[in-house]
Amino acid sequence: MSSIDWIVLILTLLAIVAYGIYKSKNVKTIDGYILSDRSLPWYTVGLSVMATQASAITFLSAPGLAYSSGMSFAQFYFGLPLAMIVLCITFVPIFHKLKVYTAYEFLEKRFDIKTRVLTATLFLIQRGISTGITIFAPALILSTILNINLTMTTIGIGTLVVIYTVYGGTKAVSYTQLLQMSIIFGGLLLAGVLVVHLLPQDIGFKEALHIAGKSGKANAIDFKFDLDNQYTVWTGLIGGFFLQLSYFGTDQSQVGRYLTGSSVKESRLGLLMNGLLKVPMQFSILLIGILVFAYYQYHTPPLFFNNQVIEKLENSAHQQEYQDIKQRHEVLSEEKTVYINQLTDALKSKQEDKIDEARTELQLFNEKDNGLRTELLDLIKKNDPTADTNDTNYIFLRFVTDTFPKGLIGLLIAIIFLASMGATASAINSLSSTTVIDIYRRFVKKDANDAHYLRASRITTLGWGIFTICIALYSSQLGNLLEAVNILGSLFYGTILGIFLVAFYIRRIGGKAVFWAAVITEVIVIGIWQMNIVAFLWLNLIGCLLLILISWLLQICLGKSQKNRIETLQS
Repeated sequence: MSSIDWIVLILTLLAIVAYGIYKSKNVKTIDGYILSDRSLPWYTVGLSVMATQASAITFLSAPGLAYSSGMSFAQFYFGLPLAMIVLCITFVPIFHKLKVYTAYEFLEKRFDIKTRVLTATLFLIQRGISTGITIFAPALILSTILNINLTMTTIGIGTLVVIYTVYGGTKAVSYTQLLQMSIIFGGLLLAGVLVVHLLPQDIGFKEALHIAGKSGKANAIDFKFDLDNQYTVWTGLIGGFFLQLSYFGTDQSQVGRYLTGSSVKESRLGLLMNGLLKVPMQFSILLIGILVFAYYQYHTPPLFFNNQVIEKLENSAHQQEYQDIKQRHEVLSEEKTVYINQLTDALKSKQEDKIDEARTELQLFNEKDNGLRTELLDLIKKNDPTADTNDTNYIFLRFVTDTFPKGLIGLLIAIIFLASMGATASAINSLSSTTVIDIYRRFVKKDANDAHYLRASRITTLGWGIFTICIALYSSQLGNLLEAVNILGSLFYGTILGIFLVAFYIRRIGGKAVFWAAVITEVIVIGIWQMNIVAFLWLNLIGCLLLILISWLLQICLGKSQKNRIETLQS
């Protein structure tokens, strides 16, 4: 990067950290540290909820996913608005009424202590690991751009986030997320405009979408009911609904965000804001990916986007083989330009026969190019068997660094950093609050004063920060990071959601039945995933239904009713 880019990046990051520390300077109590004194307005709640979900992985991996696979990932979020409505009606008023710090406190009141601890433990496992992945994503960016040590970069980025999270807790997290999302929205708009501007002079936004559509990249909707297909309307509406309901309703990193609302109304408005804006926001990010695809139809794209891997190949004994593949790729790309121009002209004149003819020729060129890519991947593996051959996480990054003007590169990278900082800070804060409230205060130190628990919260925040940084150091072999996080969540969220649904709606089932049903369900879900029986989004529905069914059967065997407990909580 240029010195201007460095200045933009460093000043943006320092401003965010300083702002978070400044806004949280008066945090003196555990309530202020964990829930920001339950005093935030709805728009801060809404942006905080969005920032927690929209990690750097979203902005790093989603455009690459759209570039390689099209817009189908947008369907993943179709169940989100429905989940927000259900949460506003059920979860939010109960959590507010009980004045809980964490979602899992409710489970002890409804069931028993072991169910509370089991659910909190499942959350700590999956959230601790996934947070490490969100730290790794921006570290990957910086190390790739500057060709510096990935380990030191990961440690440096994680430390930056931990500093203001340890100091200010939820208050620092929420206020920094408000500023972060404002910068992110502006930067995304700028990035989209710039991608269109970089297209050939006679190619505008509409033409770019047509080119991407004729190449099979605009496939945002798929109504086929296919259990093996990761992204369809049905996986999004059903599997995605259960995933989002569990994530926002039972994951403390999100529950802790909307419990900061000054009232039930403010929390509800914040969640509804997220439901209305998240799908268009994700669609826009994916749209940038297919615009990048359109750009590379008129320019020679890298055959492999991870420049570090290519540099190793260029400096190896296989250099000449690589140069041969590269030369054939460049010739092929130049020949393909003729048919891209034909397709463009045919689209403008609306000549369907010429459109089909040009598209057929382009498909043949793409097949040849895919063959060259396969050759290159084999060569990369031959040179280094441990090399990562999945380069989707690098596509947008490479495009930005190759084409954007000075200053804007720094801003776009700052946006990815800000997204990572927001999601990571929320997660570490929630890991700390769950540890202190559900374990430390419940079993270790039951009757300490407020100052003691505040100090314990800061210590556990630091501890979880170190843990997630360690996890980040081992995240390089996970493929597409966006899918890795969602797969990890799907292994646990169905079970956790099932526990909460039983707690809210099935009054006759007690704690012992739910506890053992959760253990059995989690074993089954992990087994289904390992055997690759269905697409991962369905694991959320399967886990939830299994938990309910097994707990119901176990309760019949136990022959006891817990109806009085739930009636007491709701009265």
